[in-house]
Amino acid sequence: MILYASPLSPFARKVSIAAAELGVPLKAVDAMPLDNPPELLAANPLGKVPALLMEDGTTLFDSAVIVQAVNEMGGGGLLPASGPGRWAALRDEALADGICEAGVALNGEKRRPAEQQSPLWMDRYRNAILRALDVAEGAVPAVASPLPLPAIALICALDYIDFRHPELNWRAARPALTAWWESLKDHPVVKATKPA
Repeated sequence: MILYASPLSPFARKVSIAAAELGVPLKAVDAMPLDNPPELLAANPLGKVPALLMEDGTTLFDSAVIVQAVNEMGGGGLLPASGPGRWAALRDEALADGICEAGVALNGEKRRPAEQQSPLWMDRYRNAILRALDVAEGAVPAVASPLPLPAIALICALDYIDFRHPELNWRAARPALTAWWESLKDHPVVKATKPA
């Protein structure tokens, strides 16, 4: 299977970590969304990464969908099979994904010429990130083997914020989240997939 991904995408990284944790083989192919590569557009008409080209020629896109497929292909283990535990895990994945979405949007706004930047939207994205991190501080995800999906998603979110928005200094008022991140930063798959 081929995973179209940008090396700096936290969403593509989430899929890569999930697949590695479960031993699901994926071949990553760089696809920069702004370049509109034909193979990415064929796999995902939205022109976004990640997109997964399956062995039968069908495609899946959106990291939340792809990790569900990877979890099933790998025999499960990234989240509970059903019930309230599963719903909570999916909620926590969505929280981490929301941090990434706001971080990506904030990065896009910061890259615009200064006179075109919107202080209102930049504040909105920053505040969303900080509120979500406050929630994560109060309930850090469990750590197990394989890494649970909420933990994978949050690792990707925290590293993305470090990489693109170090000025947010998320560790300053979040000792539990900081300690949790420190305990996982040297996990082999986490280190192997960290954006450079």
